Amino acid sequence: MSKRLQVLMDERELREIERLARGERVTVSEWARQALRVAAGRRPRGDARRKIEVVRAAARQAFPAGDIAQMLEEIERGYGVQRDP
Repeated sequence: MSKRLQVLMDERELREIERLARGERVTVSEWARQALRVAAGRRPRGDARRKIEVVRAAARQAFPAGDIAQMLEEIERGYGVQRDP
């Protein structure tokens, strides 16, 4: 079910949005919907404290890692690139 959203703007702002919408060949309503979706997508989702806890827990772990020079050599060999000795 669709709901109506009313937004009050000054004329100069509205003219700019109308110009942008025309440039994208969409209605002002569609332009606003797209802009709101983009803005909403940039917002963090979930609890920030929980995310920090997860990162800290992961940082406390100790995992084996190979020698960096050897890993880089193996990666480059996989790409067909030979490293200079």
